[in-house]
Amino acid sequence: MPTGFHFKQALTDQGWQQNVSVAVSDTGYFGTLVQDDNPNNYPEIAQPVVPGMPNLHSHSFQYAMAGLSEVRRNPVDSFWSWREKMYYFAHNVSPEDLHAITAKLYMELLKGGYTEIVEFHYLHNDLDGGYYATPEELSAAILSAATRTGLSLTHLPVFYAHANFGGVAPQDAQRRFINSREQYVRLIEALKSQKTGHNLGVAPHSLRAVTEEEMNWLLELRNDMLPDCPVHIHVAEQTKEVDDSIAHSGKRSVAALMDQAPVDKAWCLIHSTHLDDDEVAAIANSGATVGLCPLTESNLGDGIFRAVDFLAADGHFGIGSDSNICTQAMQELRTLEYSQRLLHRQRNILCSEQLPNVGSYLWQKAAQGGARAAGRAIGRIAAGHRADFVEVAFDQNGIMAAVSAEAVLDFHMFSGQKADISAVYVAGARVISDGQHPQQDAIDASYVSTMQRLAQKL
Repeated sequence: MPTGFHFKQALTDQGWQQNVSVAVSDTGYFGTLVQDDNPNNYPEIAQPVVPGMPNLHSHSFQYAMAGLSEVRRNPVDSFWSWREKMYYFAHNVSPEDLHAITAKLYMELLKGGYTEIVEFHYLHNDLDGGYYATPEELSAAILSAATRTGLSLTHLPVFYAHANFGGVAPQDAQRRFINSREQYVRLIEALKSQKTGHNLGVAPHSLRAVTEEEMNWLLELRNDMLPDCPVHIHVAEQTKEVDDSIAHSGKRSVAALMDQAPVDKAWCLIHSTHLDDDEVAAIANSGATVGLCPLTESNLGDGIFRAVDFLAADGHFGIGSDSNICTQAMQELRTLEYSQRLLHRQRNILCSEQLPNVGSYLWQKAAQGGARAAGRAIGRIAAGHRADFVEVAFDQNGIMAAVSAEAVLDFHMFSGQKADISAVYVAGARVISDGQHPQQDAIDASYVSTMQRLAQKL
């Protein structure tokens, strides 16, 4: 691994800077950035460099469903009918299948500009719903795929106990997701004992799936076993959930969560699509990050997040690929901006006086919010942060030669082309070169073999 780099153009905390030299420690962290003519003779990177993007929400097994659930078999097709198909598919995935799917996904996410993945993992049990002899059997498939591909992982084992508010008994279709408290403790203990270098957190699935008493227990467990670790939860993705929450407690979903739990900067509220004014302010004031998954939310017909109001309240956000129908970070951000344009009937909405270029603003804010959600010093080209960065390639037609550094991300994000990412680095080590992964052929072959069998189940 190089001891440092010289960037001709880099997106830093000060915006786009030219001729930046930076040392990298043995553990893969940036030193102080210096603008100079590369007196240390570090390897020079001529192409524009941006911070690696954290992906703050993923269900890796769903990648194998991408593009295979776009046939209407219900007059009122929705998230809830899609969920039934997802449950059915989940019943057929073995640990070996999960490793093959996840390795392929994580390789593609690296090529799409992501350098950290937060895996919201609720596929715990055997095909019949029974516990594996080793409680971490399926989690281990995730961890090994991350290690194999070089994508840094924050693993969130999900506690999932009920089908709806009020402790409704789980459905048989949810049998692979359900854990007892004792089994969940065993899972956390087993994962803590593995020295993989990956990060660990906890995740109550949703207010639908976890009672208030179980939430209190889970947070006490976190304080005892994983103090200060990230806490992620699905909330307010669907209007039905908000309506059910009101029927159960008299409060909307986010308002109920704020009453139940000490939500702070360690928390990430996934989706938060349907909010009233008080909830927008409450999340922003708590310091929590909102986890937006624009392409999945569009695919499932969830709704549009109140981004303008939330950012006006100084809220934090990041992006996730969720159901993994797309592996390109720039496409998630483009969809986020376009959703706001459609909602407000304006252009160039998500930007600031300091960063008036929409592409640069979205990338920087999402990278920093994703880092916050992962609980790691990532998402910035800055001293003390892990040396995760992405080389954005010059376009083959030479148009970018006439484009300013500030417009590089605008060009790639909004030109309608697939972003051409030439190289990706995690902790200073290059994991993608010329758009390719060193284990690409083997990972592809394993994935194709797995999909030839699993696709028949869809």
